[in-house]
Amino acid sequence: MADSLFSRVLVANRGEIALRIIRTLRKLGIGSVAVHTASDRDAPHVHAADIAHQVPKYLDMEAIVEAARATGAEAVHPGYGFLAENAAFARLCASAGIVFVGPPPEAIEAMGDKIRAKATVSAAGVPVVPGAAEPHDSLLDWPHFPALIKPSAGGGGKGMVLVRSAAELPDALESARRTATAAFGDGTLLIERYVANPRHIEIQVFADAHGGVVHLGERECSLQRRHQKIIEESPSPFVGPGLRARMGAAAVEAARAVSYTGAGTVEFIVDGTTGDYHFMEMNTRLQVEHPVTEMVTGLDLVELQLRAAAGQPLPLTQDDVRLQGHAVEARLYAEDPARGFLPTGGRILALRTPEGVSVRVDSGIAEGGVVGTEFDPMLAKVIAWAPDREQALRSLDRALAGTVVLGVTTNVPFLRSLLAHRAVRDGDLDTGLVERALPELDLDAPTPTEVAVAAALAFHDRPRGADPWDVADGWRVGEPAWTTWRVEARDGVHTVRVSGLPHESAYVRTGDDGPPQHAVLRADGSGLEVTAGGRTTRYEQARDGDTLWLGRDGAAWALTRHRVGDPGDRPGAALAGDGVVRSPMPGTVLVVKAQPGERVAEGQPLLIVEAMKMEHTVTAPRDGVVAELPVRAGQPVDMDAVLAVVAEEEER
Repeated sequence: MADSLFSRVLVANRGEIALRIIRTLRKLGIGSVAVHTASDRDAPHVHAADIAHQVPKYLDMEAIVEAARATGAEAVHPGYGFLAENAAFARLCASAGIVFVGPPPEAIEAMGDKIRAKATVSAAGVPVVPGAAEPHDSLLDWPHFPALIKPSAGGGGKGMVLVRSAAELPDALESARRTATAAFGDGTLLIERYVANPRHIEIQVFADAHGGVVHLGERECSLQRRHQKIIEESPSPFVGPGLRARMGAAAVEAARAVSYTGAGTVEFIVDGTTGDYHFMEMNTRLQVEHPVTEMVTGLDLVELQLRAAAGQPLPLTQDDVRLQGHAVEARLYAEDPARGFLPTGGRILALRTPEGVSVRVDSGIAEGGVVGTEFDPMLAKVIAWAPDREQALRSLDRALAGTVVLGVTTNVPFLRSLLAHRAVRDGDLDTGLVERALPELDLDAPTPTEVAVAAALAFHDRPRGADPWDVADGWRVGEPAWTTWRVEARDGVHTVRVSGLPHESAYVRTGDDGPPQHAVLRADGSGLEVTAGGRTTRYEQARDGDTLWLGRDGAAWALTRHRVGDPGDRPGAALAGDGVVRSPMPGTVLVVKAQPGERVAEGQPLLIVEAMKMEHTVTAPRDGVVAELPVRAGQPVDMDAVLAVVAEEEER
């Protein structure tokens, strides 16, 4: 095994990372095995693999090892998330004679426990952030604020809570412990002195089983929201050759301290003024953002993982590592920035991804697939490379503009708005930038008038050859009459009047007294071209019953037809002033904090809804009494499902 690669590898993951691993396996001539749950049987990674095997859950270690045995897989690649940093799983693979493509279990344990990791790297001379940790310290006695609570066993920002005063500490510890226990099965916490608005810079390391360790430069990961990375790049616009060498050497020493093997990432918080850096944690796996390192080094990190796992020495030394050009990655999420970045879902009606020599898309979705709340909301990653940073940012923005996802609301317009922010363009980054910049970013732009016009024309049009008596086109002797359409978008109802047939020649008016404009509509498959008032605009389109999705420049709009007089005609959804409390996202009721008949105050927490490992507290919309509470803890709920009704005292 030491001199050759594997003949078959099982990928213990799903989505874009499973597809990414399968791509390298195919390139190397290695057979691939996918695992999937019953609900995921038609997922893209299942069809991409040579063999697919159903398991009860992606976290069922015994079932996955049995799947490897049954399919003849010699190794298991865990990707990231799920079982990637599970030492027990690595040991289970070893006991079954199956190679775990990752570091030794002892290294996973040493670095997976943040408390132990800090002690280990500190002993190796790597600077760490001052803090306290359970079980030796009482976190309630922590005296320095602001402070950051972290799950000892966690990663990915889950369970991290910023505490600004001692008064906030008890509730923050309760929330962090609950999240840590649910996500990682371990409620042990630590607390650290909070470094305000530092840069988050990580070093990619690789080690073999023969003592070789190198670093592959850094990735700038400071653009985050709620400790979740949004946009990453390599190299960092802040790090020069000297700092890169020092941080790289510290990362290598951290890896050596635990006899590391394979791919790992050492994360640092860095003072953007002084350049001082402190160890934060080590991720003992491949990172989501690894493509930017691949694009500037020209290396296939999954291939390096497989070679290290097969016992081969690293094919390069530190002097061989060269960073060429600049790469930037954006994470495409199923979330709605206008609703506080809550997770979204639905069926993907249309999907178009950008193409180009220097653009890469790692995607785990396909047209026709359903995005639910069972898994992480990340759908894809769009990565762009260019000779310099300015060109790379422009290239990424163009790639996002060419991305179309219809049927599911995504964060693409938000990503484009963030990329255009002056601080981002200037490279003046820190982990608090996104939150500070939110008021300046385009989170809830109104539906453009021309989009509502395009939808009204599409609703009004008829197929060529249709019976003219079946078309409500306003025909009469003389000039055509005007037909009024109410097009409902997320920001309200747009009134558009149409006269004539759009595919031949029509006129449109917007609002109550807008001037008439000549309009023509041309449809060709998924495309819709609209000429109105002398301006031609092309959209991608998809229908879902009475709802038309239109996409352009990375944005997407869902527009519903309501012709005046139709039974479904209505001016919009009811407001929350009626006391009805609805779920802000599809998910599961985690905690119920109120009881029927209980008096509550406006803003008082009623329930906690969880989706994709994110908690959202639902509060009372007004003072009153809980008249209805039709849900219980553990119950799945759809978006806008009624969770409670708060009635005024006199209403009862």
